[in-house]
Formats: sequence, C-alpha cells, structure tokens
Amino acid sequence: MVTDGADEVEAADPAGEPVPTAGAAGAAGAAGAAGAEEAVGDEGPRGDEGARGWRARHPRAARTLTRTATGLAAAFVFFALLMPNEPDRFALGYFTRIPVEAIIASALLIVLPRRLRTAAAVLGGLGLGLLTVLNLLDLGFNEFLGRGFNLVLDWILFDDARAYLEDSMGRAGAIGVVVLVLVLIAAVLTLTVLSVLRLTRLLVRNTGRATRATLVAGTVWVACSALGVQFLGVQFAARNTAGAVNDRVERVQSTLKDEAAFAKEAREDDFASTPGSELLTELRGKDVIIGFIESYGRSAIEDEPMASGVDATLGDKTEELRAAGYSARSGWLTSATYGGSSWLGHSTFLSGLWINNQARYRTVTAGEHLTLTGAFQRTGAWRTVGIMPGVQKNWPEGKFYGLDTVYDSRELGYQGPKFSWSTMPDQYTLTAFERLEHGRKQSKPLMSEIILTSSHQPWAPIPRTIPWDQVGDGSVYDEIQKAGRKPADVFYDSGRAKEEYGKSIQYSVTSLIDYVVKYGDKDTVLVFLGDHQPMAKVSGNHASRDVPVSIVAHDPSVLDRIDDWGWTDGLKPAGDAPVWRMDKFRDRFLTAYGSTPRP
Repeated sequence: MVTDGADEVEAADPAGEPVPTAGAAGAAGAAGAAGAEEAVGDEGPRGDEGARGWRARHPRAARTLTRTATGLAAAFVFFALLMPNEPDRFALGYFTRIPVEAIIASALLIVLPRRLRTAAAVLGGLGLGLLTVLNLLDLGFNEFLGRGFNLVLDWILFDDARAYLEDSMGRAGAIGVVVLVLVLIAAVLTLTVLSVLRLTRLLVRNTGRATRATLVAGTVWVACSALGVQFLGVQFAARNTAGAVNDRVERVQSTLKDEAAFAKEAREDDFASTPGSELLTELRGKDVIIGFIESYGRSAIEDEPMASGVDATLGDKTEELRAAGYSARSGWLTSATYGGSSWLGHSTFLSGLWINNQARYRTVTAGEHLTLTGAFQRTGAWRTVGIMPGVQKNWPEGKFYGLDTVYDSRELGYQGPKFSWSTMPDQYTLTAFERLEHGRKQSKPLMSEIILTSSHQPWAPIPRTIPWDQVGDGSVYDEIQKAGRKPADVFYDSGRAKEEYGKSIQYSVTSLIDYVVKYGDKDTVLVFLGDHQPMAKVSGNHASRDVPVSIVAHDPSVLDRIDDWGWTDGLKPAGDAPVWRMDKFRDRFLTAYGSTPRP
C-alpha cells in the first residue's frame, strides 16, 4: 500500500508489524538510529480521510511537518537524557555525546512484542520525564541552596518557597508561579511520553536500519568508553541518566542511614551533665547578645562589587566601637547550610552539632541536647530571651533553645510595611528589644538571641537607618519602603542583586553596631555572625560556606580569654584568619568562659 505523501511501500514482518521496504526514514534520536524521513500515513487513524486527503494534496508540507515533529521529539529525548543538574555544566560538550541509555532502550524496543513495547515506551517516557523534573529541581536547589534536591527531606521546603514568593511578589504573583510550575511539570511529562512513543514507531517501521544503527552506536560507545575518548572536554560515551538515577538512590540510602546515626550522635554531649554553677563562670554579670545577620557570608567581605562598601562599613564601625571603649575580634565559621534554610545555621551554631538537613534539625530540636543559649538558662544567672522577627507563627523550638521568653513578629509591636520577605527593618527590631527587655530594669543580666532579617533575599526594598528616636511604631517606614526598589528589579539581575545585597549587609551591620554604641554599657558582650552565604547568583557557583563571626566587648578581660583563638582585631576577619566548622564554636566558647565538661 502506498502511503500519502511518503511514497513508501509497506510489507509485513514476521511479528505482523508493517515494515517499509523503500523510501522509509531511518530511526533517529533517542531510539539510537540514524534520522531519515518518517511515513506520514501511520500518524493518525486510517479512517481520517480529511487528514489523508490533506497529506495527498500537500505531500511536501506533510513531509516537512513530519520530519520536524520527529526531529523535535529526538532532540527533546536527547536533551532529557544528557541534561546536567548543575548550572555551570550547561555547555555544548554535554549535549554532543552518545547516551548509552538510548542504545539500550533502542535494542529493547526492537525485540519486544507490540503490546509490551508500547507499555515499555510509556513507562520509559514517564521515567525520563520524572528524571527531567528532578534535574530541574536540582538546578533550582543548586542555584539557591548550593546542593541538589533531596527526595526524602526537601518536600517541606516547597511551602517555604511559596511563602517566600508571596512575600516577594504578592499573593497573585505567587499563585501564578505555582500554576506555571505545575503546567511545566505536566508539559514535560506529556512531551517526554509522546516523544518516546513517536521514536518507537519510527524504530518498528525501520527495524533493519534501526538494528544496524543500534549495533554501530553500541560499538562506538563501548570503544569510546574503553579508550576514554573526550569531546569538548567531556567523556563522549555518556551514561548521564543511569548515573543520575544511581546518585539519587545513593542519596536516599545515605539520608536514611544518617537519621539513625545522628540520633545517637545527638545524645552525646561533653557538657550534658555540667551543673549550672560550672557553666559560663567568666561571663557572670554580663549582658550577652547573640546576633545572627541573615545571609552575611564571606562573599560580602571578599567579593566585588559588595566588598568595597561592606569593608568600609566594617572599618568605620570598628573605629566607632573603639571610640566608645569597645574592642572586637573576628574569625570565620563554615556554615552547615548555604543560600537559605537559616534555621540549620542557627541550630548548628547553638547546639554544637552539624545540622545540615531537615531530618537532623527535627531530631535535635525534639531532644534535650544542651544549646549555647540553654547553657545560659541552666546557670540561673541570666534571663534568656529571643527576638525573632522572622517567626510568623507558633515556634515550639523556643523551649529547646532554652529561651525564657520569645518575641516573634506578632509581639514586637511593628505597625509599618514589610520589606519583601523581612517583616520589619533591623533597626526597628533592635528598638523593640530595647523597649521590651534591654531598657527595662532587670533582676538578672540578659542573654538575648536576636535574628536580623533585613539582608534576606531578594534584597529589595532595603530600609535605611534613621535617628533612633524617630523609629516609633515603625509607621515611619511607609515612605522608605515605597521609595525602595522592587524585588523584581533586583532579583533577576545578577549585577544589581550583588550591589543591593552588599547594601543590605551594610544596613544590618550598621544597625547592630549603632545599637551597641548607643544602648550598650561596660557589661555588654556581643557575639554576632552570618547564618550562611547568599545564593549562588551573588556568591557564585561553588563558593565557600564560610561566614564572618565577631565578639565585641567593653571589658578587656572578655577578649583576653580568646587570645589563643588567633582571631583578627576589629570587625573584619583577615583572609587567613582561622576557619572552624560552625558546630565547633559552642564547645570552644563554653570552655573559654569557664565551663567544665561533664559528659
């Protein structure tokens, strides 16, 4: 029978499948065969006389459309098979390789009977589509968090992402993004299945050519793999998909094993049985502030264009502290997180445990492991408070951290506008702390944990410092917020994002140090640090996870006790200053200030 527009003659193979004997197109793309012209007559129901008539009247257009559709299907499948999951791997070399998965799939589809072949093609297409979606998630997570997507732990982060989008873009914009993402996922799955089915039909209509092409491709792949042949800097013989599947399986297994191992680790503590009378004896009588500055990372101090402004601010504030009788020492800590998930950095610093995923966080906060803030509470010599402007709902972790009182965003009295994700400016947060706790007469010294959020992405709009007596209830910030940049104007422009990020760090550091100079006294001790580096758009791909940490005190004896730490004088740590893992700080701090280990 002669098909419309393709001039090919059909015969029957022993399995009953139609096989072209002349003028047929060769198998192509993910099926592993050489591309050639596809028969049009098999693309729809045989009774579709309208379509067949159109093809008969316009054979050249029909052939062009068919070839284009087949070429796109092959390109889509090849892209999915070779797609990397890290942004800096998107280069021509990664897409000019031979994927072994295409060769194996072609061989399997050629020999399977029709019903099994169709089922295998659908399942294979779905599997490849799901892997493509996971690769896209990996790209996003690598861009924002510096790591791939964890199939076991990271589902909870989608709700945080939705809330972040709502804060940055408004409710309508967030809904639009969510709908767009769902449509994209459905489109990827659908197109992958349809593409694999189309290429499968091409294989069975050209069984002879497809078999020869598969054998040739397999031979070339084996030879290139054995010889280590490279093209444009990457291995020409690729097993990208198989490697990605294996990597995900190993990640899941590793995560499950880690949960059990960490539960045991969290029960061990060198200071677990230390009585309060033997904790922090060298800080008695001091008002201690532990402050976290959102996204304050090493990049802010060392990378342009942020460093010039941030370094100048650190220099100026060091001089202001000296003029007020304070001294400072600074070093580096390696955070357990990157680009986000600030609570992992906070819990790592305070617990002395490496909390680098959500499972570890849930495990440690459900237990009784001693935190740095909890050590102050155990002594009975301090009142412990938490100032948490980023917390917008109930926060049971406050008990784990040993905080007598927690003030969240609903209890700080703010009546001004939000600054994108940040519920209030840092200067207002510190003003509220002064009004609610520090400025009131206390029966005990204060130990305060304060989270500053103005430097949270997308770094627009950014508040500006104003006279402290004008802060009031925060309504003064209405005009400042309206005059600031819009998040969309900054977030999508890497250069501008870096500039605005640097300005946000300058604002947060300025607010904190100005507060100490204005409201601190001879008994004030400030420990402040960044929780993690900013996202890769600002810090760059594969940036370190280091963050600055500083201790500021009026009493010289406080800093004398850390002389052997090797930290740099002032608020800016030197490039060669010591770098510790963040989980090592708790024990070093407790030991330096008179605590006795008792496991």
